[in-house]
Amino acid sequence: MAAGSALARAGPAADAIYYHGNILTGAELEGAHPERASAIAVAHGEILAAGDDAAIIAQYKGAGTQMVDLGGAFVMPGFNDAHAHLGDAGHILLSVNLIGVKSLAEMQERIRAAAEKAAPGQWLSGGGWDHTLWASGKLPNRADVDAAAEGHPAIFVRVDGHIAVADSAALKAAEITRATPDPQGGKIDRGPDGEATGILRETAQGLVHVPPPSPEQRRHGLELALEDAVSHGVTTVQDFSDWDDFLVFEQMENEGKLPVRVAEWLRFADPVSVEKQEAAHHPATDRMLHTTMLKGFMDGSLGSRTAAMNAPYSDDPGNSGIPRYTQENLNEMAIERAKAGFQLGFHAIGDRAVEMALDAYAAAEAAIRQPSLPPRTRANGPRSEMIPMKKVPPHNLRYRIEHSQVVSAGDFNRYQQLGVIASMQPNHLLTDMAWAGARLGPEREKYAYAWKSFLDAGVPLAFGTDYPVEPIAPFRGVYAGVTRMNEAGTMSFHPEQKLTIGETLYAYTQGSAYAEFAEGWKGKLAPGYVADFVVLDRDLTTIAPHEILGTKVLRTVVGGETVYHSSR
Repeated sequence: MAAGSALARAGPAADAIYYHGNILTGAELEGAHPERASAIAVAHGEILAAGDDAAIIAQYKGAGTQMVDLGGAFVMPGFNDAHAHLGDAGHILLSVNLIGVKSLAEMQERIRAAAEKAAPGQWLSGGGWDHTLWASGKLPNRADVDAAAEGHPAIFVRVDGHIAVADSAALKAAEITRATPDPQGGKIDRGPDGEATGILRETAQGLVHVPPPSPEQRRHGLELALEDAVSHGVTTVQDFSDWDDFLVFEQMENEGKLPVRVAEWLRFADPVSVEKQEAAHHPATDRMLHTTMLKGFMDGSLGSRTAAMNAPYSDDPGNSGIPRYTQENLNEMAIERAKAGFQLGFHAIGDRAVEMALDAYAAAEAAIRQPSLPPRTRANGPRSEMIPMKKVPPHNLRYRIEHSQVVSAGDFNRYQQLGVIASMQPNHLLTDMAWAGARLGPEREKYAYAWKSFLDAGVPLAFGTDYPVEPIAPFRGVYAGVTRMNEAGTMSFHPEQKLTIGETLYAYTQGSAYAEFAEGWKGKLAPGYVADFVVLDRDLTTIAPHEILGTKVLRTVVGGETVYHSSR
């Protein structure tokens, strides 16, 4: 329908009318070609109508309607970040923030400054360091941290969260010695003398127990992270944080102070009884806050060389990464949780980890459809013997693979056959492209960060940022999606995998909504959808790609309420 026809029913007076705008309603991203709306009417937190100024004002303006002049600015549905860690972000913002440090010396300087302010014996923690940004390219070790922490027990997580460096005091507190075995799914790096170097990979990080933050500290950190989100146009966060963080979100909602919608993930590794209890704790119908999928980890990251690969890293021939599970154990857990009705989402970055996730989903599908038959998996038969997925529609649990960074050529179709969503973070390519080719080699890199290959195979995409691994600003991801170039514009990575601006924005809005079963009420500016939108200083659909990085948010609206305004 044309915008001038006011895309809705005539009805009650609007609480607010936003007019004189350049409004992308979202219908354009679905292949429709309507005229751009210039006005939207909002009531009770939902969109009443979208159309041209005259029609909307005539039909929906009442005596008490707030009129907001958009000044010709570009408006679009709010960004739905499909993968973030608000609790981790809050912790880093309140502790030793090592994001962006350009050298070991700068890292030590920040640690030393925190140590000087800390009480005797107080733990130092935080994270965000990335040794791939340093000229040396070398991992830090416990002696490096000892030199700055001044005797305080200290542990600092790498930016991706998959390895950490601890000092001698922290290793002593954790009773990590040369005799300490590697935990399942983890590794303690050791020197030639057999002593721990301080680098703890994957589950080995859990051997060090840092005292938890106080309730006041936890809340303040989360408030800072949420402020960061709304200032960048994010209206929904699909989040993986501690259960105590969820309880803080719940408290904030009860106080009317939760500024964004939060879809919280639960832990796949917890007992099913705990998962059911936590899922029942808060109403699933609450559109502002609820729990969604179970998040599990198949492997680590490329940056840490802990992503599980089918063949060794090209720049580390003795290393193929660290799988977190055996296939048999993973399948058993996936079947039990899928039968309980849970959506499953597996972190998988390496091609081996992706295959493990797909095999587990195939096992779960087979068990749901034919519960009396044992699932055929790679543990008890080759993949060619698996029950063919094309013949039976997948159970509607919308399985997800988070990151999906390196995929074997034949597995794109398996995503489609199993109904698996590729939940990806295109901004990772901006950080990784400087070294990803060296890690993967020329053949594997063809199928890395392969957004276009997923769409060509009919696989739904949901985009996010992985905040605080990357900044929560979605515009970096939009830029990466349409250019596959670094931010300086001097390097590209397999440009054949580029997306259009429409495909990219769809993945950040409606695609993300689909990934959390919310596409019927969120992600578009259409009648009956929630009034979640962002006002920007430029039209992302018409500007040159390099201009996307400079985008500024003028206003963020969630449920019809302005939660961020640039003039504040």
